[in-house]
Amino acid sequence: MSAVTDTFVRTLHTADLTPGLRGAIRRLLDGAFAGHADGDFTDADWDHTLGGLHTLVLEGDEPIGHSAVVQRRLLHGGRALRAGYVEAVAVRADRRRRGHGATVMAAAERIIRGSYDLGALGSSDEATGFYAARGWQVWAGRTSALTPGGILPTPDVDGWIHVLPVAAIDLGGELTCDWRDGDVW
Repeated sequence: MSAVTDTFVRTLHTADLTPGLRGAIRRLLDGAFAGHADGDFTDADWDHTLGGLHTLVLEGDEPIGHSAVVQRRLLHGGRALRAGYVEAVAVRADRRRRGHGATVMAAAERIIRGSYDLGALGSSDEATGFYAARGWQVWAGRTSALTPGGILPTPDVDGWIHVLPVAAIDLGGELTCDWRDGDVW
């Protein structure tokens, strides 16, 4: 654990979250995304958050900041790339603008650079500048999803998918995500 002012930062796998901490994270995310322009935080969004590494900014036992990195397969240039996909980046409304978002993203980026071919995330309008300032790049090519019915274009997310290349990658090529329920990206 490392101290950040009056808070602590922890990174834990989903398997290591106690039921109480898991519930507190869900409440944080529900509150952070309530009334959001892209919609509330759904059960499918929660499902996408689980199964990877969670970085938490804690005040005592209470999470006030969160990010998760989960493994996904992204197809690009004839290869299946191991991607660290960032989910559920949030800071409690009354604790924003204090560097907590940067703290959880720095941990996510360290995990990605050490374990994956690239990082990826879907951004909201409000967060694009935040991610760009951290070196994330907008995917310039087409996007698609590998669905049970085959590869289907996802033009509605073109311009919203950001990547953190770990190795050289053609940002203008096609990027295809693996299938999942809810929002595929």
